[in-house]
Formats: sequence, structure tokens, C-alpha cells
Amino acid sequence: MKTWLEIPAESDFSIYNLPFGIFSKGKNAPRVGVRVGNYVIDLEQSRKAGLLDIPRNICNQPYLNAFIGLGKKKTNAVRLQLQEWLIQDNSPLQRHFNKVFYKIEEVYIHLPLRVGDYTDFYSSLEHATNVGKMFRPDNPLVANWKHIPIAYHGRASSIVVSGTNIIRPKGQIKLPDTASPLFSATREMDFEVEIGTIIGRPSDLGHNITTAQADEYVFGFVLFNDWSARDIQRWEYQPLGPFLGKNFASSISAWVVTLEALEPFRTETPEQSPVPLPYLQFEGKRNFDINLDVYLRPQSGDNYCISRTNSKYLYWNTAQQIAHHTINGCNLKVGDILASGTISGPTTGSCGCMLELTTGGKQPLQLNNDTVRAFLEDGDTLSIEGYAEKDGIRVGFGEVSGMIVATN
Repeated sequence: MKTWLEIPAESDFSIYNLPFGIFSKGKNAPRVGVRVGNYVIDLEQSRKAGLLDIPRNICNQPYLNAFIGLGKKKTNAVRLQLQEWLIQDNSPLQRHFNKVFYKIEEVYIHLPLRVGDYTDFYSSLEHATNVGKMFRPDNPLVANWKHIPIAYHGRASSIVVSGTNIIRPKGQIKLPDTASPLFSATREMDFEVEIGTIIGRPSDLGHNITTAQADEYVFGFVLFNDWSARDIQRWEYQPLGPFLGKNFASSISAWVVTLEALEPFRTETPEQSPVPLPYLQFEGKRNFDINLDVYLRPQSGDNYCISRTNSKYLYWNTAQQIAHHTINGCNLKVGDILASGTISGPTTGSCGCMLELTTGGKQPLQLNNDTVRAFLEDGDTLSIEGYAEKDGIRVGFGEVSGMIVATN
């Protein structure tokens, strides 16, 4: 597809993408926008100009929830109409260019969703194996891992948009050579490369969603960084799992990439053995070939790529996550996030967190002659970039980033 709008060839936000987000300009209230190239299309202004048939009080909201709640038929129609007009010379969108387009550097980007609930899965076989080997070298996977998509309920209130500083958390940590724990800021600050599934349709309490129905409930995806304090987590996680080591912050990318934009990048799910129970079985290509690159930039220094992985490696796919999440009758709501869990690949350079990359801090990364990292330090900025590319089509997320700052 060719467009009259100038879009850089390497842009994540091509005409094939058109993700949705929330932005504001000047003193104007936050509202719904669509990212394309280095511009944002103002959907509220487009509605007021009579370009888009969208109900009032939908696109002037500070979150996407109301827009997503219109349903896929409507939201897909909006995206496809914009796409058509971006191709068509002298289209209504082009004629209203000065009214509805803003340069990205002129606007402020906000958290795109009102997140009611957030669930974090543990869906990467490579990640689970690598971490398991640190504690159980002869039996890294727990008995249930290949039978059930493991997950825990996270804290929605501390989900922040990309670019938000992350305050180093405090809590109890237990050092190897001490009998009792001490209270301290974490000494093992970590990141986790994940993809977040955005729920686009509510389900009813007491009813489950099948793997065949799952796509009907997915609006789109974001990059997700589940910041982790490994020493706090290690002391607290038995017997009930993560708490303070996880709930202090999670970051998401600003633009929600729709399921439809990622359709060309579907790929096979890795072979699952043993065969899952019937409710977890599925048909078709349910994984996505999304490149995920991780960069670490010290406060004074260059940006270093420390990992390259891909969401195609996930053992448990989104359809299975949704089916398992609801098999007991748990209901989902618009704006809920289901995070994939750390995504690691088969090689050392494709590990999705510092815990794996440095073998628990025992083998620090050598960034340059003077800089090593076992875990993240204050002033470090950690960025995850995600994009899919095939046959000249590029659909990306931009990045999710955050700088670690000293604890209060």
C-alpha cells in the first residue's frame, strides 16, 4: 500500500499498523489517537469534522476502554477507513490534515488503558527451564508446568506508560550468610521482556472462553516489562508466589497494536508434549513472529543491545492463556491485561531478563571496558523494542522504556 503521507521506511507505525493510544496537546484533555509514522491522528477532531461515525463521548476519554468497548466490528471499521483514506489522494483525511494530524513531538503520550485486572503468565519454556536450573539443576521444570499455563494475579494500579521513571523498591531480603532477613532497597533490580494481551470484550461470570473463541476477546497487544526485585522475590515467593518483588511497577508501551494488524505474522506454536487437556487444545497458527530487542543505557554512556528474542518461542499461546484463565468461570473485562511472562529464546543472547543473562548475577554482562552489570543500577534506562516484519510489511510497537531511580 502506498500513502500520500510521508512515513519513514523503518517506522514501526506503518500504514499496515495504525495502533490506538491516548494523547494530549497543550492544555487539551487526553483523548484517543491513532499513530501513523511520525504523526498522531486525532479521532475526536475527526469525529467532530464528520469524518468518522463514532458516538459522542467515546474519543474524548482519557482511556481507550470506551472506544474498545464499541466492539471489533466498529473499531476495525475505523482503522480500515483511516487506512483507505491514507492511500486515497485528496481523501477527506488529507483535506482535513491541518485539523486532525499532530506531529508526535508536539503531543504528550498517556497510559492508554484503565486496567482493571492484570494477570501475569509464565509461558516461556526456555525461561522456566533456565530459571529452574538455578535452583533445581536436575529437575528444572516443576511437575505441572507442561500441563497448565501457570500464572498469578498482578497489581493493576502500578502499571505505567513507557517513559515513566521506576523507583527502586524496598523490602525484606535474605542474604546467604545471615540467619535473618534485613530491610533494604533491592540489590537485584531486573526487567522481564513480555507481550501484554489487551482484552477487548467482556465475558460473563461463570462462563468460559474456548481456544476457538479466544480471538473474539482480544483487541490487541502491547509491549510489557514486568520489573522485578529478585532478592525480595526470592525471600517472599514461597508458598504463595510474587508480591512486593513484582507489584511496585510494570511498564507498557503507549500504542495498542490490534490483533488484525498482526495477522500476517502468525506462526506455529512450538510442539507441546504431553498433549494438553482438551480445553487447552487449539487449531491454527496461534503464536506471532514478533522480534523483541532489549537495550540497556547507563546514565552516562551508550545504548547497548543485551538481548534479542522473539514471541514465537512462547510455549503457551494467547488462546490457551485465555481458555485457562476462564475455564473456572472467571470473567474478563475490557482493558484487562494478560501478560505472557518473560519471553526467552533458545540461546544465551535471547534470554529475557538479567536473572538469566547473568546467571543470577554470577556472570555479569560486560557492556564495555569499564562497565559491567549483574543487575540494573540507578540511572540505567532499560528499553524493549518490538516489531514484526515480513514481505516488506513492518508492524511495530515502538518501545517500552523506564529509567531506574534511587529509592525514596
